[in-house]
Amino acid sequence: MKVVIADCDHLDLEEEARAAATLGIDFDPTPTRSTDPGAITEHCADADGILLQYANFDAALMDALPRLKALGRYGVGVDSIDIDAATARGIAVFNVPDYGTDAVSDHAIALAMALLRDIGHQHRLGLIGQANFELARPIHLTSHLVFGVVGAGRIGRATAAKAAALGFRVIVHDIATDADYFHGLANRPLDKLLAEADIVCLHTPLTPDSRHLIDAAALALMKPTALLINTARGAVIDTDALINALRAGHLRGAGLDTVDPEPVDPKSPLFELPQVIITPHLAWYTEETYSELKRRTMTNVARYLLGRGCDDIVNPQVLTSGRTPTSTYPTESDQNI
Repeated sequence: MKVVIADCDHLDLEEEARAAATLGIDFDPTPTRSTDPGAITEHCADADGILLQYANFDAALMDALPRLKALGRYGVGVDSIDIDAATARGIAVFNVPDYGTDAVSDHAIALAMALLRDIGHQHRLGLIGQANFELARPIHLTSHLVFGVVGAGRIGRATAAKAAALGFRVIVHDIATDADYFHGLANRPLDKLLAEADIVCLHTPLTPDSRHLIDAAALALMKPTALLINTARGAVIDTDALINALRAGHLRGAGLDTVDPEPVDPKSPLFELPQVIITPHLAWYTEETYSELKRRTMTNVARYLLGRGCDDIVNPQVLTSGRTPTSTYPTESDQNI
């Protein structure tokens, strides 16, 4: 069995190499560093398992790789993989759903607090000698504010717990239930959460239903003093609608670790708005989470190919398809992150 990396921009692949060596699986440590389907097809032609970062794996690309049995994505989201096509072809898909729970929730809280305290704006004003607390008004105690979390999966619940520890009153919206409480958190319909929250923090996966979930109509429901935080997927927000709302003063500010499209154009109007903080999709990163992500992405795929069991499988249906390695078992995968 051989594992190949389709595309990856990591500086080194030592974690993957160690995991492969420990399991005794053949590993090609040279990624294409390209998302071009032709380059991936050529590079991965003899691969039984493929690790990927940004590449889109659709049915056509899968059909061009007849040896392919498993795909492992570096990350939580698998919106770049056609899961239905993979399942129909008996290809197991893996992610690492919990590696970045603490890192991403930390980053979401950091963006929220930086905006709430006007830190980025005051810094920029200070560079031109105009910093003034009057320009930051109003600033309120966290105990007087409502923190709304959209998507109460692992990361959403971690963010909710940290927000509560800071004194916010926390509410959530999760599509998994319409119950009044979810994991002990007050659960609201989305329109009610948007209208009530002073900070709206997005932790929902990108699906056809959640694409542009926060559009002009949703933004119009929010308080003009509210802040919007996104560490999920950029396309959960309609970027043009967000820019219009910020320009019109219908929203106080936004903290964005992901933007659609990505990477953000340096000439984007978002950079001209003083109440916006943008980070380059780094919420997931710490040294510890980086190592864990790399090791587990390789281990998930390698163990599956070797028939030694599997964790973090996104499409456990393949385990009963009759076209997969033996001795495998599914584990619960959180899709609301």
